[in-house]
Amino acid sequence: MKILVVNAGSSSLKYQLIDMDGEKELAKGLVERIGIEGSRLKHSAGEKKTEISQEIPDHEAAAQLMLKILQDPEFGVIKSTDEIGAVGHRVLHGGSAFTASVIVNDAAKQAIRDCFPLGPLHNPANLMGIEACEKVMKGTPQVAVFDTAFHQTMPPKAYMYGVPKMYEEKLHVRRYGFHGTSHRYVSRRVCEFLGISPVGKKIIICHLGNGSSLSAVMDGKCQDTSMGLTPLEGLLMGTRCGSCDPAVVQFIANNPLKDDGTPVGHPISVDEVLTMMNKKSGLLGISGKSSDCRDIDELANNGDENAKLAQEMLIYGIKKYIGSYAAAMGGVDIIVFTAGIGENNADLRARVIDGLDFMGAKIDPEKNKTRKEAVISSDDSRVTVCVIPTNEEIMIARDTLDLVTTGKVRDN
Repeated sequence: MKILVVNAGSSSLKYQLIDMDGEKELAKGLVERIGIEGSRLKHSAGEKKTEISQEIPDHEAAAQLMLKILQDPEFGVIKSTDEIGAVGHRVLHGGSAFTASVIVNDAAKQAIRDCFPLGPLHNPANLMGIEACEKVMKGTPQVAVFDTAFHQTMPPKAYMYGVPKMYEEKLHVRRYGFHGTSHRYVSRRVCEFLGISPVGKKIIICHLGNGSSLSAVMDGKCQDTSMGLTPLEGLLMGTRCGSCDPAVVQFIANNPLKDDGTPVGHPISVDEVLTMMNKKSGLLGISGKSSDCRDIDELANNGDENAKLAQEMLIYGIKKYIGSYAAAMGGVDIIVFTAGIGENNADLRARVIDGLDFMGAKIDPEKNKTRKEAVISSDDSRVTVCVIPTNEEIMIARDTLDLVTTGKVRDN
């Protein structure tokens, strides 16, 4: 069966067509600037690549263009949309209602709407992508795969905040966690790669990219994760500040500064502070120059002190989470690096593990040069340290195939 994987943003639609017989990628692409001047589609199928620039007013038009290029005589890979057995959609927030992926129906769509306040930037866009595909692919099953689902096995002691319990009971204020599809794929794949069962294993997943999160996984189930009610909590990230004293929000709201460091002269709203914390903080805010870890590394290597500080804050934060999760689980058997930074930044991996020999984790410098699936720990390391490239698309495709063929997901 061929599965189409869709990840819809507010002005974009990313797609990948996968033949599940062998799990082969047939084509992938991105429709960007939807509803904005300069909209276009970028598409590739093997060595063949093309780009189409035209007006794309909404997600339905984007979905139609996606299907048109997939059937194109020169750049397409299918003759008819009838060859697509189902569509799997990435959905950011499933709240506490979803512990696994689901076939989309009216009740599922309403539940996604109910989570709009928890994922205001992503959930509305994700739903637009679902409804657009429903319109242009009538009768084709649609499946929602939630970023939050994997983390729903956390116990209350891990997901509750120390505010009055009525806020969790009435307003669902709690830790949800994100990047769940990646954490689930990697925690499963590392065990397959090592030829071991997840039962009895204590694994720490370091998903490090422009957005970063860690998870503690025991017996294949998530026990804790660094992101919270929103993706703002946790590590220092590209533009997100990560965890900080909640009183910082009030203090900055009452004493805001302009970009040049001069006082604004009047208080600003909590929403404005959170926008700053989400979009102008993190590596960008500390360095003052870039949110890209590659730029930060280059700046630091050239002596930029603020870039060095940003590096140190990120590495220190990762170390703290690894230490705390090892303590919470009573040890750790495997530490895994994944996502853009985790897979490609050997220096960061080495600096994170440096000093963790007290808990039995050591890196082999030669093995650590890899950017591929590999064990990078030294032969005498008691903790196995690995690089496992993530593949959220194949995880979405697998869930989609399972649901439309058997009615249930093989591993929740």
